[in-house]
Amino acid sequence: MSGMPCLVTGGAGFIGSHVVESLITDGCSVAVIDNLSSGRREHVHPNARFYQADILDPLEEIFDRERPEVVFHLAAQVSVSVSTRKPEVDARTNVEGSVRVLQQCVRTGVRRVVYASSAAVYGEPPALPLQEDQFVFPLSPYGISKYVVEYYLNYMRHAYGLEFVALRYGNVYGPRQDPHGEAGVVAIFSRRLLHGEPAVIYGDGFQTRDYVFVRDIARANLLAKNSTIPEGVRPVFNIGTGRQTTTNEIFQKVREFAGSKQEELHEPPRPGDVSHSFMANNLARKYLNWTPQIPIEEGLRETVAFFKSLG
Repeated sequence: MSGMPCLVTGGAGFIGSHVVESLITDGCSVAVIDNLSSGRREHVHPNARFYQADILDPLEEIFDRERPEVVFHLAAQVSVSVSTRKPEVDARTNVEGSVRVLQQCVRTGVRRVVYASSAAVYGEPPALPLQEDQFVFPLSPYGISKYVVEYYLNYMRHAYGLEFVALRYGNVYGPRQDPHGEAGVVAIFSRRLLHGEPAVIYGDGFQTRDYVFVRDIARANLLAKNSTIPEGVRPVFNIGTGRQTTTNEIFQKVREFAGSKQEELHEPPRPGDVSHSFMANNLARKYLNWTPQIPIEEGLRETVAFFKSLG
């Protein structure tokens, strides 16, 4: 394909593979870097060029060959609980790995980086909805590492002119999410309830999150590659629905779509998890022309159907 050259780190992963699809549909020429630690090779669009590599590996040869105009940086250690148990692993991948990617971007003249940040940067908020200009105080090493990279991006912009857009995702769910990990409650519930296995709710289940469907996230990335951000506007945007949903509500809907009769099973809350979170998205609406389009019931139904199709 002869369109805009783009590179997606983590492009075989849950969110990254959907971003790759949206870019190819938009006519871009896409390369993917992924170490396949959690991504799946079969999820990579056949029209994308694939490099099995880690972002901690030397990346000069890939960047020299591809010469991307825009880099979508999604490769990361994404588990909050892993980050609390092994903060050094989280920092190595999410901070050092990101700095290595940014250095290659500067070296090869990349125009813009679109960075996958997270609502985890906010920690336990004093007020809701979460606003981009409010004080942040991450409660997990994962949230810390995501926030630190936003500062590196800002440094690279001022020092080298590298444009960036940081997208702070809400709780992303949808087809291809890993149902075997510790994150991604929709995928975990879907797989377990479809297979008649116990599905655990950590805490009382009344904690809330802003659940956003993965194709809405991919569309935000697509819009971010060419969006015009006025001078003086910090290019950091919440990508969420602006609505909060409890874990209990998610469980009940997934159980309904899975045709399960399993009762709720509760265990103690996990360290590093916040109680309530949902995001204002007015800045994404204004500067990216992005709005969420997939209602949660529709997204949950499609997600359960995906996992049912896997058998």
